[in-house]
Amino acid sequence: MNPVPAKIRILVVDDHTLFRRGLTALLHRDPGFEVVGDAGDAGEAQRRAQELKPDLILLDNHLPGVTGVDALPALREAVPAARVLMLTVSEDECDLAGALRAGASGYLLKTIEGDALAAAIRRVMHGESIVAEEMTGKLVAAYRNAATPQPAKAAEPAALVSPLDALSPREHDILRGIAGGQGNKEIARSLGIAETTVKIHVQHILRKLDVSSRVQAAVIAVERGLD
Repeated sequence: MNPVPAKIRILVVDDHTLFRRGLTALLHRDPGFEVVGDAGDAGEAQRRAQELKPDLILLDNHLPGVTGVDALPALREAVPAARVLMLTVSEDECDLAGALRAGASGYLLKTIEGDALAAAIRRVMHGESIVAEEMTGKLVAAYRNAATPQPAKAAEPAALVSPLDALSPREHDILRGIAGGQGNKEIARSLGIAETTVKIHVQHILRKLDVSSRVQAAVIAVERGLD
């Protein structure tokens, strides 16, 4: 993986001019970001990406003509080294699954706070996959719907060991909440514990499962029937 640049060069792609301007102004407040350009549709985005070679592309899905999800393959071909982070209003699980299959590094909703967006950009540049907390449950649903039954076969010895075996009963409870699309506050409320306690448990879960995101943990939970 290439080292993260000191100043992350960003291309903003959205069909709403005012939103592009507002997002650009927001990102410019952070000395670690440089918005090198913007585009209002998929064709312009591809041309600008080839010209500017950004480190990261913030891509809306609702573009005129070609959607952001459908534009992803061409954008990734234009700048293979660039990360693509969806920033959209679409909460459709098909859009989410399609974006991740097409190579997006993350999927965020436009309701995200500025600080959280900045943090997500940096995490994506460090190689993590980021999905809006509100979309985790839908990702699990999309994953479940896409799964096809596999022929029965004899279990190999290694298959008898589940990564979930390393988790405590409380961590199992919290992982069930993650797989169900619950945020930390909802999990804390349902289990009657503090949100800070949930956050600590989530960190332990990610470390024990050897994953970097809640999404990956949720997928493991679904694969192992913990939902």
